[in-house]
Amino acid sequence: MFKPVYTLTDTIVSRLSEIAGIKSVVERSALLPAREVFLRRAAVIKMAHTSTSIEGNQLQEYEVAKLVEGKKVIAEPDQVKEVENYLVALRRMDGLADAKDSFNASDILDIHKVVVEGLVDREKAGVWRKGPVYIVNVLGKGREELAYTPPKSGEVPGLIEDLLSWLKANSQIHPVIRSGLFHYQFETIHPFPDGNGRTGRLMSLLHLYQSGWDFKKVLVLEDYYNRNRKNYYTALQTGDTYTARQGVDLTDWLEYYVEGFLDEAVRVKDRVTNVAVVGDRALTANVLDNEELKIVDFVITMGRITSSDVVDILRVPKRTAQGRLKRLEDMKVLQKQSAGPSTFYTLAPME
Repeated sequence: MFKPVYTLTDTIVSRLSEIAGIKSVVERSALLPAREVFLRRAAVIKMAHTSTSIEGNQLQEYEVAKLVEGKKVIAEPDQVKEVENYLVALRRMDGLADAKDSFNASDILDIHKVVVEGLVDREKAGVWRKGPVYIVNVLGKGREELAYTPPKSGEVPGLIEDLLSWLKANSQIHPVIRSGLFHYQFETIHPFPDGNGRTGRLMSLLHLYQSGWDFKKVLVLEDYYNRNRKNYYTALQTGDTYTARQGVDLTDWLEYYVEGFLDEAVRVKDRVTNVAVVGDRALTANVLDNEELKIVDFVITMGRITSSDVVDILRVPKRTAQGRLKRLEDMKVLQKQSAGPSTFYTLAPME
């Protein structure tokens, strides 16, 4: 069993208290539907940009925004594919968060398959690695140094199941701490030849969503890591082999993780506060229900939606799906494009 060693320092406890306070403020905030959609769209763009940027993707945030809108970007095909995959994975993650309150090994494999689809050999997508991997630091001028050697491939399935068992058995631990420890151990196991960082960050975020700590789905933890990648990798580096990391004190890692979480939570509070609608009950009463949020999440990550998509997502008759889309159009959340059988909807521009 994964048995993390750490101390809840006064600093960590204080930051967790601040995070909980911000969570309460965000949950109580009243937002016009169009403005909440605007925030979620901005978060999706930033998530896709920063998480792939950490791994070396060169696309700029405005180019990622174009991909979210379904537009073409002139760039290296693999770099575009990497971002497109991440957007699809975010959509898949939203579905998992809606459907269940925890994830399993199959869910991890499914998310990984989406993340690396078309970027690695097909037999390496969505399966645990079959051989050794080595993490190296690039020193420049063609020089590298070995930074970390993960466990043997044969140990990976058992270690992942062990980690998931720990996650389910320790619901009394604060969700932010659980997420941080999962993130650390997942990267320590390094279960795939490629895509470990993107998959691990997605699954850590999914755990927060499934634990009810989603911050209206506008929290972008990756942005904190991306602003200083060296600090991120240094915080994760607690030993040069898997054996050396056993029993290591993870307090420093958790202080880093919670500091980043608080930093991003403050940014969420500021963004939500800046666009919140206050003092007008007629406006604040018009909020999105869960089914409408599912439609919006689909549009945010896929760029467009049709009534047939809504039928599949909500499992409702086509007339009901069309009614849902019409309501969102009337609320100025979606904008109708084309007409007749080819009709589809995109996000409406902010007024």
